[in-house]
Amino acid sequence: MDPPETRRPVVLVVEDEMLLRIDAAEMIKAAGFEVVEAANADEAIEVLEARRDITVVFTDIQMPGSMDGLKLARAVRGRWPPIKIIATSGRLNVREMDLPEGGRFLPKPYSHANVARMLRELTIGA
Repeated sequence: MDPPETRRPVVLVVEDEMLLRIDAAEMIKAAGFEVVEAANADEAIEVLEARRDITVVFTDIQMPGSMDGLKLARAVRGRWPPIKIIATSGRLNVREMDLPEGGRFLPKPYSHANVARMLRELTIGA
């Protein structure tokens, strides 16, 4: 009997600042997740339209472009309801009620341990 498939959950990291995006992607990979990156909400929507394996969107809130992270979170919830959402910001203090149902907020600077813990909480059973 073959062991069950142990595919890692896929996290889409959306961050306009390249060094922060790379750092977030590396810490999420180190926590055992597969990572896809996008520099803004428009790129994130393109990724989501092309891939069906995204489990979590980890997005900065303050980004240039057609929508910020909060609008992206609402768009994701509307079009891809099963996808979990983590929004982050170093300037804004967002309440979970400001996010779509089930969305989580993580203030910057965030620790590797907090990111890993939150991702595991959201993906148990995913």
